[in-house]
Amino acid sequence: MSKVRIWDGREAWLVTRYDDVRFVLRDQRFSVNPHHPGWPPMSAGQGATRRDLKPNIFALDNPVHNELRRMQSADFRIAQIEGWRPRVQQLVDEAIDAMLEMPKPVDLWEAFALKIPSIVICELLGVAYEDSEFFQHHSDRLVKTGSTSEEIGESMDALRGFLRDLVEKKVVTPTEDILSRMATQQVKEGLLTASEVADLCVMLLIAGHDTTSNTICLATILLLQHPDQLEKFRNGDDEVVAKGVEEILRFLDVPHLGRRRVALEDVEVGGQLIRAGEGVIAAQMIADRDETAFEDPDKFDIDRDARHHLGFGFGTHQCLGQPLVRVEVQIALATLFRRIPTLQLAVPMEEIRFDYDALVYGVHELPMTW
Repeated sequence: MSKVRIWDGREAWLVTRYDDVRFVLRDQRFSVNPHHPGWPPMSAGQGATRRDLKPNIFALDNPVHNELRRMQSADFRIAQIEGWRPRVQQLVDEAIDAMLEMPKPVDLWEAFALKIPSIVICELLGVAYEDSEFFQHHSDRLVKTGSTSEEIGESMDALRGFLRDLVEKKVVTPTEDILSRMATQQVKEGLLTASEVADLCVMLLIAGHDTTSNTICLATILLLQHPDQLEKFRNGDDEVVAKGVEEILRFLDVPHLGRRRVALEDVEVGGQLIRAGEGVIAAQMIADRDETAFEDPDKFDIDRDARHHLGFGFGTHQCLGQPLVRVEVQIALATLFRRIPTLQLAVPMEEIRFDYDALVYGVHELPMTW
């Protein structure tokens, strides 16, 4: 553990050991609330985004966080999400059918990896997929570390306004989706306003786009770089695929800038005293390479039991949508390599443009051929 200087010149504690990261993420004396002066944002954009959202389960501590999370958690229970497997499989097959008809090389990012989670989150929320370009444009602005505060404000207002109008329509004519359920159970009953429901769902929409699609793209590269592991993965049963995806999530850890907290009181972590008001970066992507938690951690090994990785965070704020991510990545990768066994990069590895300038690590595009 050591102090580091962040983008705005302030210092924060960088926590990297597996046990220490878990301690910080589950201890209620560390706050996620960006309104605390010591909270260390990843960028000006992230700070503005979080401060501007009310109420938002990503930026509130308990007990308010748990109250808001309960309003959405029913839609992301494992049993609920498992019911989406046939639909996800259908979407994946349709995307591959379309890809096989395209002239090569094909950009896997746009034709496949982005399309699957975008359609699923739109259908879950009750948003027309035809509007996904609008959402993708504004989501990109909100997650780019280089976005200006004006761009952040414009995109946040655009997304909020669209979702608020949609929630108001669903109060009158509900359908079978999350926005409709919240419109009838929260807005119609006077528990939340349409604007508050829109704020809650903005982050779901953003999170539903980028993390899964980048994981699919990076995992495709990773498996191609490890042909022995790819062979096991391609020929494995559902259990092998599920286990392999946990190792992929551990190894890649696409939210690559760490989880941000601020100490509400003096707390000792791993023998180091962190003072009240000091910012903390819980680096789960480094902790997932801690040899005390994972033997030979820099080795990509799909036989490993990696289920305890921190790719979805830990504690109260552990990712709400993790069952959905698992289902989408499992089906997407297993089907992709089964149906296109000769899949390969269409350009040398050094020509792939990786996206470091965002809260989620990924690629700008991924040219593939077969």
